Amino acid sequence: MNSTTSLPLHQGGITPISALHPDIFQSHILALLDGPSLASLACVSSQLHALSTHDILWFNICSSTWPSLNHPRLQQIISTFPSGHRSFFSDSFPFPDLQPLKLDVNSCTLPTELIFAVDVYYQNQIIYSKVEELDTSSSWFLCSPFRVDLLDPKDSASTPVRYLGGSQDEAWLQHLEENLSLSWIVINPTRKKAVNVSSRRAVSVQRHWLTGDVQVRFGTVTAGDEGRGSSRELVECGVVVTCCGKEGGEMHVREVCMVMEDMEGKGLNGKDSLVILEGVIEQGRRKGGEGNEGKGKFEEFQERKRERKEENQRKERVLDLVCITVGVVGFVSFWSAILFK
Repeated sequence: MNSTTSLPLHQGGITPISALHPDIFQSHILALLDGPSLASLACVSSQLHALSTHDILWFNICSSTWPSLNHPRLQQIISTFPSGHRSFFSDSFPFPDLQPLKLDVNSCTLPTELIFAVDVYYQNQIIYSKVEELDTSSSWFLCSPFRVDLLDPKDSASTPVRYLGGSQDEAWLQHLEENLSLSWIVINPTRKKAVNVSSRRAVSVQRHWLTGDVQVRFGTVTAGDEGRGSSRELVECGVVVTCCGKEGGEMHVREVCMVMEDMEGKGLNGKDSLVILEGVIEQGRRKGGEGNEGKGKFEEFQERKRERKEENQRKERVLDLVCITVGVVGFVSFWSAILFK
């Protein structure tokens, strides 16, 4: 055994963790760690695991990471998770590496309520937060196109961000892509589970062709419900943040919405969207969400959509040609029969 382990710290020895009071260790060391670091430390030893699982540590981490969680309703729901805020953090960060769904739409129990906790950041500083509760039990919701809007069309949310345009437009769009980030957490309060469906970093930034507003898209691509047809091989859960403002003035957020689209660009209805979200919550594996994986998948999805569209157009042209040919042959046959009768 190393004799230095019994020496006091001022004599060059090593002070074991057990010599520190737990409250001091938690408040001066553990409280300074972020979520991934705290989770890694908990795997080192049983003693560190016990110290790292206190809910107050994870409460502070969750609240600072996602300001929307300070909503009283969410605090009550998160307290019912198996390990409280630690379970919630495990579900919601990092972001999901989504795998093919294996849910049976006819046998799975769809949620009757979903809660969305949304936070928009600029240079890692919060500029907009919202909690939205959605009743998913009505027949109207199940049959209607799935769309979640956080802002009324007549409203907008001001931000401290200065809006640049004019000659700096291209640089401004690039700046937004690099500095704007978003978290969209879907919470199933009944199952006490959650998942973050945002790509976090923008996958595309462009101006709307009609209004000129800047649309920043955060898209997550996942496998669709295979039983619904080939167009559902992949599905995009897209979140769009629409920004506007006058050159040199304050930037406003006028729209934050989420939609679900298949490979043909068609919007999914409420029921199909619930199946997708349930599959993501149930089977999404976790991986780091700070890279360009989301953008790469989005671009691949867009390319496959383009290929699917071209394939459908070719089929339509062939079908049109067949119909025209059949029509011409029928017309000629009809008049031939009349003339030579």
